[in-house]
Amino acid sequence: MGPRKAFILLAILLVFISVETGSVQAQGSGKDPANKYDVKKPLPGTTQVRAVCKTKGECFNTTLTCPSQCPDRKPKDNNSKGCFINCGSKCEATCKNRKPKCDGFGSLCYDPRFVGGDGVMFYFHGAKGSDFAVVSDNNLQINAHFIGSRPAGRTRDYTWVQALSVMFDTHTLVLAAKRVTKWDDKVESLTVKWDGEDVSIPTDGEAEWRIMSQQREVVIERTDETNSVKVTVDGLVELNLRVTPIGEKENKVHNYQLPSDDAFAHLETQFRFFNLSDLVEGILGKTYRTGYVSPVKRGVPMPMMGGEDKYQTPSLYSPVCKVCRFQRESAVATL
Repeated sequence: MGPRKAFILLAILLVFISVETGSVQAQGSGKDPANKYDVKKPLPGTTQVRAVCKTKGECFNTTLTCPSQCPDRKPKDNNSKGCFINCGSKCEATCKNRKPKCDGFGSLCYDPRFVGGDGVMFYFHGAKGSDFAVVSDNNLQINAHFIGSRPAGRTRDYTWVQALSVMFDTHTLVLAAKRVTKWDDKVESLTVKWDGEDVSIPTDGEAEWRIMSQQREVVIERTDETNSVKVTVDGLVELNLRVTPIGEKENKVHNYQLPSDDAFAHLETQFRFFNLSDLVEGILGKTYRTGYVSPVKRGVPMPMMGGEDKYQTPSLYSPVCKVCRFQRESAVATL
């Protein structure tokens, strides 16, 4: 047998062994540098996904099995919890929501209400048609565009976050809610742009869009058939986001007095950050500083966080504000 044939037979044998042992290289393995793993075939007789940890440390080469309550990392029933594999210090597979949890750490929901990295809840007024820095650090900037309405007799706007721009390296990722006259859950009202170009998120297969740029992978994965995604920017941030409207009942309860031809579609988002510096700024960002003490009044119905003047930016795509820290390497085309 010649050397070329021997090599081919060896390659086939290795593939066969890999299939038989159930080892599959994960396409969606952990994007956090401290949480790498390879996905294996499910536990025999079940649908419970398994993973072999590749993170250096005590969990290295450990096989973790997803709980029976959440057997899959990407459940087809999008209202179900997904399996979260942690190959770090916890070394465990647990069930977690795949949609934003508006009472959880790092959340930005409602009109708009934040829960900081310190767990303290607060509101931020802002102003309709304006843009503010949510996070600004050495290598990451996240801005929010506010929409809103000011009924007669009010001195301030009711506001909601309509769009987010995630800026890093030389890139800008924008996630935005479309203006919707009449809301329909089955109609896509989320738009995504990567460096100014429209992005279409697949609805079949893995139902995700991914790109590798400057050794940093970006993944946008559907967590529902429409209007709900999970975004991962390797080594920087992970966020769960969905588009939602202001319903008629909510409009009446809060006396928003919104027009009948605008559902005020907006974003609900929960962030998870990696490698923030201790000088991080932004409405939400500063709450992740070590030793941060929130200045908001606790125990009141609407604890307010000021600082509109410090965090306002010239546009959704600008990293400039009075306290902003991010500086991109070169300009990105505006949308």
